[in-house]
Amino acid sequence: MRRLVQALFIGVVLMATPTATASPGAVSRVASIFYYPWYGVPSVEGAWVHWGQNGHQPPDDIAAGYYPSRGPYSSSSADVVQNQLDQIRDAGIDEVSASWWGKGSPEDQRIPLIVSAATRDSVAVAVHIEPYPGRSVSSVVADIAYLRGYGIHTFYIYRAFDFAPADWAPALDTLHRQGVTVFAQTGLPGLAAAGHFDGIYTYDIVTYTGAVLARYCSEAHALRLVCAPSVGPGYEALRGAGDAKVKLRNQGKTYDSMWQAAIAAGADRITITSYNEWGEGTQIEPAAPGFTAGGTAYGSYDGSYGMRGAASAFAYLVRTSYWTSVYHGPSKSRRRGR
Repeated sequence: MRRLVQALFIGVVLMATPTATASPGAVSRVASIFYYPWYGVPSVEGAWVHWGQNGHQPPDDIAAGYYPSRGPYSSSSADVVQNQLDQIRDAGIDEVSASWWGKGSPEDQRIPLIVSAATRDSVAVAVHIEPYPGRSVSSVVADIAYLRGYGIHTFYIYRAFDFAPADWAPALDTLHRQGVTVFAQTGLPGLAAAGHFDGIYTYDIVTYTGAVLARYCSEAHALRLVCAPSVGPGYEALRGAGDAKVKLRNQGKTYDSMWQAAIAAGADRITITSYNEWGEGTQIEPAAPGFTAGGTAYGSYDGSYGMRGAASAFAYLVRTSYWTSVYHGPSKSRRRGR
């Protein structure tokens, strides 16, 4: 599979000329991707976890509009996680940001597995701290202290302003002295500055379209915040979450337009939504082409970037390789493969 991704990457680079170019000397630019270690299967976890939400009955009937090429999988599988991190590395991504739902949660228990796989692939690990039950500013501070034990120093706080900026500021001042970097998920840079966050990200690619990213990063930079807007291929969550909103992929044009806008906005980091959030249909993980089961015809990437059939399963990973190379520029060369 690794050789296939590399070969496809070369083909994509040859067929496309970038419409947005990285500025010279952009060595510190980071491409990060949101990653979900929350899937389970009966043979490992004793039940279908996340694949069966919203009333679905796996393995043929899953809570997603697309069907993974590897089939419904367990995030506890070392082989699965290593292969996923290999794909992330081969796509030129610098950092994986793992969804995390509190100490002792299944996602927490899989952190060592993720760190091990990422270390092998020279990919940095960050944590995406979700709104778990009982979360507070003080609990997040304790979470960060705990997660630093795994060598993790970068944190993304989803729905950061469930709590007031005045509550965040003193806590983050302490964390900054410990070498920790914390990003707030918000569309309001002023709130993040008041809370003493290092930077901001959007995550939501439906609300925060490419059209708003230039203003977003301009406001962030004026406040000396790191701007890390999110890009993604599309959104389709009807089967997974009952949400009727749709952002069409348009055979890759949606993903391209968001990358172009983020680069043009002067993004310090680009965060990708997502590697494998299948329930919301934002994933770039390979999807089975033309898969039909139990009367359900799942979506596919067929036709994206001119790719057809089995090769199309990797279309978004390949295109991510293209965009990370544009974003990093000639001053930073990522090693793909071993």
